[in-house]
Amino acid sequence: MYKKISKVLALMLVFALLLTAVACSAKTATSTGNDTSTENKSTKAAKEIEFWTVFTGPDGENMVKMIDEYNKTNPKIKVKHIPIQADEMYQKIPTAVKSGQNVPDLSIVHVERLQGFVDNDLLQPLNEYMTANGKIKGENYVKAAWERGEINGKHYSVPLDVHSFVTYYNKDLVQKYGPTVLDDGVITFDEVKQVGEAAKKDKVLGMGITWMRVKFLSWYDQLGGVLSADGNNPSFANEKGEKALNAVRELHDAGITNLDGEDPVQMFRAGQVVFLPEGIWMKNSFETINTLNFDMTHMITFDPAKKSNWTSSHQMVMFKNKNMDAERAAAIMDFVAWVGENSLEWAKAGQVPASLKIMENAEFKQMKQSFLLQEPDTLKIFDYKYFGYAVESLDKIVWEVAFSRMGAKEALEQAQKETIDRINAK
Repeated sequence: MYKKISKVLALMLVFALLLTAVACSAKTATSTGNDTSTENKSTKAAKEIEFWTVFTGPDGENMVKMIDEYNKTNPKIKVKHIPIQADEMYQKIPTAVKSGQNVPDLSIVHVERLQGFVDNDLLQPLNEYMTANGKIKGENYVKAAWERGEINGKHYSVPLDVHSFVTYYNKDLVQKYGPTVLDDGVITFDEVKQVGEAAKKDKVLGMGITWMRVKFLSWYDQLGGVLSADGNNPSFANEKGEKALNAVRELHDAGITNLDGEDPVQMFRAGQVVFLPEGIWMKNSFETINTLNFDMTHMITFDPAKKSNWTSSHQMVMFKNKNMDAERAAAIMDFVAWVGENSLEWAKAGQVPASLKIMENAEFKQMKQSFLLQEPDTLKIFDYKYFGYAVESLDKIVWEVAFSRMGAKEALEQAQKETIDRINAK
């Protein structure tokens, strides 16, 4: 009898031990699996500001350096840089905001996108956050870039930079073919023609034809043109638009520019082009060429008294986010304010910081692009609400006119009609 009871007790003890082992195993699996993972993700998210940017090229490296420097100041919440191709990011944002999932804490967007984001109720106004921070104020930034963030009485963005189309010029070739043309610091179409004719004998081009859309916009603005007279309907098919396009076509027909299919940027690098209208973001790549003695100035102009440089701006915004709280918003504003105070690294990327604090920096003043902040009224940022439709339509015809495959009047009327059709179809 005793032996039977002992056996039963032994079996019960073994069974109890097995149950305990299974329970411990299950508990261990739970604590080191989903629970811990969720906890780690939550803690990690609380300690990071997700900063989406469109800086996927070399400029992204400069942004990473800036963020690393900021994180070394031991902020309450550190910043994590997430670079995304612009088109991909702009596709992701509406879905993320509307679903409330994976909304970035802070993002970089192009200034031309602001109106559309506001119209679609995607952006968070920053007025309250900026007031609480106390350091982010309009007088501290380039006026043209700051003002574009003000929509319907609310402020939605803080500018990181202004980036413009300017005129690069080969200093040696200018000295050879037109030593006095830059005495006043600007280059006119007549001077391009004069230099181009003189350079022909050496098979050197007077001007390169690059991104035609933004050159057209600069020259159209110089002539007093507007994309829309009433803010809604496009109105760029006119004599001013025709004059801007025909000025390029005439240089092409005179043999002063590159032909279609030729690469004027590479030709400029090789010392075969005198004047090259291009973006300031090209500066660093040109500086790697030891044989290229170059500088930069305002866009080629019709009238020296009317300088205008097409300009865009990367702007820092917060998209609507139901998970945003006051502490995180304050941390984001601390980072935005810090960027405004510490933007030299961004200037090293070839950009022009929008924070006027940079003008106090001696190193920046020596950079070629710094002239733009000395004359900020020359920076033209377009704010037409259907800017995207207009420029996409213009992109299809400006090259055709420049290379004499289409008349300016016909081309502009086509682009304007297409813009109207797209507005009506939206």
